[in-house]
Amino acid sequence: MRYIIIGAGAIGGTIGGRLYEHGFEVVLVARGAHGAALRTGGLRLSTPEGVRALPIPTVTGPGEIDLRPDDVLILAVKTQHSQAALTEWASRPVSVTDTGIGGGTAGQLLPVVCAQNGVENERLALRHFRRVYGMCVWLPSTHLEPGRVSASGAPLSGILHLGRYPSGSDDTARQISADLEKSLFGAPVREDVMRWKYGKLLGNVGNALEAVAGPVTDGLRLAVYHRARAEYEAVLRAAGIPYATVEEQDAERRDRIELRPLEGEERVGGSSTQSLVRGTGSIETDYLNGEVVLLGRLHGVPTPANEALQLLAEEFARTGRPPGSLPEEELAALAGPGS
Repeated sequence: MRYIIIGAGAIGGTIGGRLYEHGFEVVLVARGAHGAALRTGGLRLSTPEGVRALPIPTVTGPGEIDLRPDDVLILAVKTQHSQAALTEWASRPVSVTDTGIGGGTAGQLLPVVCAQNGVENERLALRHFRRVYGMCVWLPSTHLEPGRVSASGAPLSGILHLGRYPSGSDDTARQISADLEKSLFGAPVREDVMRWKYGKLLGNVGNALEAVAGPVTDGLRLAVYHRARAEYEAVLRAAGIPYATVEEQDAERRDRIELRPLEGEERVGGSSTQSLVRGTGSIETDYLNGEVVLLGRLHGVPTPANEALQLLAEEFARTGRPPGSLPEEELAALAGPGS
């Protein structure tokens, strides 16, 4: 298998870098300053073992690569960029091998793995690709400067639950899992991978809060987080959607990942905070807190905390407000009466 990493940021860069280090064929896809830095200096991957430059082949899009029948597409862009990426890649032709394998489009022949937060990407992908796989990503990583990605987990870099969408497993999932397991990841194959992705969203509803108000460590921030999470659990119950509990998720990670300091680096927060720090102008909150709001509206469950966080995060991204700068009085209003 050759792994084509569409979106070589914190998640995609770490997955691609680890696979490459362990002998697998990898191509990174990145644009702008990050893509230019990858092409000229390689991927600078920082982990507890140190920093190294990995000369991984890098392209800016599907027009610069000939697709093969053994390719696996790993989609690691933020959800707001998924539709454009899926459309761009699905129609590309896949070359025919000497034995006659191939001869269709990527959407017809190639597997696409959604290594992303939220639960919308798989539905988007299934409109364009016949073979869609969900991946529930727990991978503490950072991407703040062009050409560089950091991952602080050890002894494993992350846990990547994997399975067919909407459910099931197959030989392709098992082969991808085996390759990831050889590359310092835990990669259990799950027939119910979306249950794990809905479960991970329990934590991701706090991403916007961290981005606008800072680390979720004190009483007021924790009060807002617990209010947003309670709304999410209420909409899941109303919708009848099963999800992996916090206890299940903790048991999967226990003794397998320890966050270790990286020399010369300080972790600034999760993916949403990193988007604000980089000044990208967009944020994935519509598919995290916005998923809670959507389910609430569909099933008649009020979700005021998540709606407020969705709007605030969008405003911060749009206007360039500094991450973590939400005034205390606005935070108190989010926490609700008596907090």
